[in-house]
Amino acid sequence: MDEVSKVRAGSELTPLHPNHVKVLRLQAAIFALPFAVAAFVLEVVGVLPTGAVIVPILALLAWLVVWMPIRRHYARGFQIAADRLRVVRGILFRSDTVVPFSRVQHIDVSRGPIERYYGLSTLVLHTAGTHNSSIILPGLGEQEALAMREAIREKIASAAQ
Repeated sequence: MDEVSKVRAGSELTPLHPNHVKVLRLQAAIFALPFAVAAFVLEVVGVLPTGAVIVPILALLAWLVVWMPIRRHYARGFQIAADRLRVVRGILFRSDTVVPFSRVQHIDVSRGPIERYYGLSTLVLHTAGTHNSSIILPGLGEQEALAMREAIREKIASAAQ
């Protein structure tokens, strides 16, 4: 079996934590809030006919807050193997990144306030090189991210010996 067939045969991705959708929705709502306020102000000022601004803007923002986070969540996944981590992401532009553990310089687990509230973490692998030297994997459960960090650290340490 050639390398391409091996990659395709083992292409089952692990999905992210279900709370990741909630985090994405909250982030989208925070992003959408200024646009909703601007649409409301334009509606109150009355420059255009009633509903000409606020209805399309609110429809677009509802799409961005309700539907897009689900798409983004299901478009992302990962696969951890004995010697590498594969991260897949993207809706329009798909990115499939494979990071050999031998290239990892250090590993971070970060948690912003929204992630902490939902019990999530982001795993960040810093690799050698300049272009795309950090691989970010958000939407992991807190314990899962810590366990992945330790497993990768142990694999790096055992390979160095």
